[in-house]
Amino acid sequence: MIKVAVLGYGTIGAGVVEVLQKNADSIEKKAGERIEVKRILDLRDFPGDPNADLVVHDYNIIKEDEEIKIVVECMGGLEPAYTFVKTALLQGRSVATSNKELVAKHGAELIAIARAKNANFLFEASVGGGIPIIRPLTQCLTADVIEEISGILNGTTNYMLTKMENEGMAFDEVLKDAQAKGYAELHPEADIEGYDACRKIAILTSLAYGKQVDFEDIHTEGITNITAEDIRYAQAMHSSIKLLGKSWTADGKLYAMVCPMLLDNSHPLAGVHDVFNAIFVHGNMVDDTMFYGKGAGKLPTASAVAADVVDCVKHSGKNIKIIWDSEKLTLSDFGGFERRFFVRMPAGTSEEAIEKAFGPVEMVSVEGLDEKAFVTGMMKENDYNKAAEELGNIINMIRLD
Repeated sequence: MIKVAVLGYGTIGAGVVEVLQKNADSIEKKAGERIEVKRILDLRDFPGDPNADLVVHDYNIIKEDEEIKIVVECMGGLEPAYTFVKTALLQGRSVATSNKELVAKHGAELIAIARAKNANFLFEASVGGGIPIIRPLTQCLTADVIEEISGILNGTTNYMLTKMENEGMAFDEVLKDAQAKGYAELHPEADIEGYDACRKIAILTSLAYGKQVDFEDIHTEGITNITAEDIRYAQAMHSSIKLLGKSWTADGKLYAMVCPMLLDNSHPLAGVHDVFNAIFVHGNMVDDTMFYGKGAGKLPTASAVAADVVDCVKHSGKNIKIIWDSEKLTLSDFGGFERRFFVRMPAGTSEEAIEKAFGPVEMVSVEGLDEKAFVTGMMKENDYNKAAEELGNIINMIRLD
């Protein structure tokens, strides 16, 4: 029997315990051994909970318990999660985690420690919740050179944009709705400013290219500037606005960014609605693949963590090779990358002035909106910025993908 400790008995931690206990017989057949949760670390007590007697408040109890072979980290944040996980790996214990902050910041280091100790550091649930994406990148697609990863990586913002699109709701109104339904936190900045998606695309890019991509280096914009008017223009253009985390290669350069983008309705990501996530991967041999499902939630995320626990059991004493070195990958300045831009300007702006600054454009009109809106031709981001500064009075800009 394999004994497991779970760090954090919040939504995800409780879900992992539930999955491991409820599906114990099925999991035993797949893992080859019975898996038992022996300890749960949390600062709180849980009177009346069926697992209340497993709860401890001091990590040292887990650290000193030689029966525990696998540690599951569901605390979130960097500390004390990093210290506890690193300690466990140095003891030769395998670790499964759902903590995207921890993985994005310290993934390369923790993978290296696990390799040195013939243990494993697995983190399928850190990106996409219950959607399998880490294993496909590190195992199924290893024969390919990955040329693009593009994902709807945050369910909260996708839910909000869906409500704005379907019901014409304003941003502030839909944020309150998302908070009331439990999709958005009281302090929602990590979601709506794009920071959550940024950490996730940093993890995926690091895995795709085998070296460290720092999330701090990724240009990140959220959805706080998206308005009901933007949505109406998108609909007139047969497009949808999605918050995308993207990394891609072009001319031997690697780029990454997080921002709202206009997707033609024919794009596979345009049809991803509500709290669902999807990750689009283009490889030079496999061509296009897409991974779709619930990107968050108690049981979908817990299922992915539990699957990592099973993998740890199946590979006891053997390291599952994951290529993610600490050497830093330098991202190219996306200012030199060419794309098209959707731009809104005040009604009084002349088309002559617009074309003088931006070159030939396609005008876009929506009944009831008295503005000058247009789509530029292909132009470099730096050239767009120069034209926008020269002309001034930009109401909003959204990039086309």
